[in-house]
Amino acid sequence: MDLEGRVIVISGASSGIGAATARDLAGRGASVALLARRRDRIEDLASSLAGQGSLAVPMDLSKPKESERAAEAVMNHFGRVDAVVNNAGQMLLASFENQPATEWEEMISVNLLGAMRLTKAFLPALLSSKGDVVNVSSVAGRKARALSGGYSATKWGMNGWSEALRQELSPKGCRVIVVEPGAVETELYTHISDAKVRASSAQMYQEVGAIDASEVAKIIAFALGMPKGVSLNEILVRPTGQAY
Repeated sequence: MDLEGRVIVISGASSGIGAATARDLAGRGASVALLARRRDRIEDLASSLAGQGSLAVPMDLSKPKESERAAEAVMNHFGRVDAVVNNAGQMLLASFENQPATEWEEMISVNLLGAMRLTKAFLPALLSSKGDVVNVSSVAGRKARALSGGYSATKWGMNGWSEALRQELSPKGCRVIVVEPGAVETELYTHISDAKVRASSAQMYQEVGAIDASEVAKIIAFALGMPKGVSLNEILVRPTGQAY
């Protein structure tokens, strides 16, 4: 899993799986470009990883032109990109009956369209380097549950797009890797606007023993570190105590 010299772009790098992945990959010798809306967090993280080579690029994936701007900034700084980790996402759980349409739109814009736009912006660089796309999906992309309709729609969409993309890019030497975590101890569920659903989600995470984000980061590093002739296309990871 030696990633020395690789340049890896990570969206949603301000917290959770994104930040943990940045630390892990940098520790293995990669240079990392940190993308997120929260400028202060990614700048602090970039400063802490300065010895490994890092760049903070504040950007909003929900805005179409931002991906192109971010790609230009990264390429100007590093000159190449070897992988893009599409990690940014929102998990706004609620009943379909009560959930505002703006929450579905936000999840679609960030979780699915944001990943597609970012990948498109970096695709010329990835084709040049025969690089990798890592899409952080979810167990909700395999199994839909009550209250997760909008969220599951984005993750099922990501999985379908990822498989089509894999078939298009694999003959060109690029790998597409989908990682589908179950409950991971991050701030993801804290953004749920429905107080009862937020509380029940927090309880579920505690009951099943949500895994640490650093463990998912290790899985991403493992997949990226495999020989280029080996592609781990789909990786499902749950806490041992999570039944669904």
